[in-house]
Amino acid sequence: MSLLSSRGGRKGPIACLVALLFVFALYQLGIFCGSGKYVPTAVMVGKEKYVIGPFDRKTYTYDRYMPLIFIGGVPRSGTTLMRAMLDAHPDVRCGQETRVIPRILQMKMHWSKSEKENLRLTEAGISKEVIDSAIAAFCLEIIARHAEPAPRLCNKDPLTLKMGSYILELFPNAKFIFMVRDGRATVHSIISRKVTITGFDLSSYRQSLIRWNHAISVMYGQCRELGPERCLMVPYEQLVLHPRQWMKKILNFLDVPWNESVMHHEEFINKPGGVPLSKVERSSDQIIKPVNLAALTKWVGNIPEDVVREMADIAPMLSVLGYDPYANPPVYGAPDSLVSDNTRRVLAGEKLWAEKAREYHLSHKPAETSNEETSSTAPLA
Repeated sequence: MSLLSSRGGRKGPIACLVALLFVFALYQLGIFCGSGKYVPTAVMVGKEKYVIGPFDRKTYTYDRYMPLIFIGGVPRSGTTLMRAMLDAHPDVRCGQETRVIPRILQMKMHWSKSEKENLRLTEAGISKEVIDSAIAAFCLEIIARHAEPAPRLCNKDPLTLKMGSYILELFPNAKFIFMVRDGRATVHSIISRKVTITGFDLSSYRQSLIRWNHAISVMYGQCRELGPERCLMVPYEQLVLHPRQWMKKILNFLDVPWNESVMHHEEFINKPGGVPLSKVERSSDQIIKPVNLAALTKWVGNIPEDVVREMADIAPMLSVLGYDPYANPPVYGAPDSLVSDNTRRVLAGEKLWAEKAREYHLSHKPAETSNEETSSTAPLA
């Protein structure tokens, strides 16, 4: 009897605790102390997402809490060079532009600003959390599956930085690289290469500089809002002049280990795990070359004199970003010896680079149509 009592004495409190937990669970489900009717709560449990590398056969998992990398800036500000240098790193994959992500984000912004659309979604039982979850899942699928997998995934759609704070809501561990460039060079490149961007008048330097000023102002504000731990501003000119110094700074910011391959991205063009080219991106014919100085001051002498005289008023963001609006030509600094050597090679081998562009089936001349453009349907402002 004493043995049975001892066992019963130990089991009694445990049984009571289990019973209480069971009752509490039923209460939470609304079966006790409620209407008596069980109302199930819908909880979507997603399967683990992964892709398998086509060459290494490794499994790469991905989710919205991974440390994604976003490269942004006004088009023609060095975003393609930046993604090529990162793509050369074995641990990082950016890939070509998709144009999909800025469009879906912009559509969401339109919904948010429309009282009618907000009411429609609310009436349909679609909350902000549902929308955000769906958009995050959509964007993540595009980022993870549009090219080869890698431990660190990156997206280069320049206009996404306009919505940087919202992207951080979707992907809370994301980091942003904000490419900035002398607006005069950016606008000259847009006009001379016929890069069609909604809102830019390719026949007017004045109007295009005003549009550049507004667009870069929005992105600059977003980068400041994100803060220095999330957004790194990278001057294109300094990246070109001092690539080793800046790539060390960039990789340190991204928590990616140093790899010498980022200094020679041109050696990894269209190679497995390297730098994939797009036949429809205007910068592809330029990133087949090593980092060089050829594009830094091409704009000098091409901007109308009346615009040059009023540059400080037309584009005040030049001064904010550290550019002298009255310097023609500007002094960006002295290049590293590697860059000087690269520049001599590039200038001496124009026919060679043109032949390489043809080998890669790239358009070496500016296209006249806008339907191929990265940003032709996504306005900057």
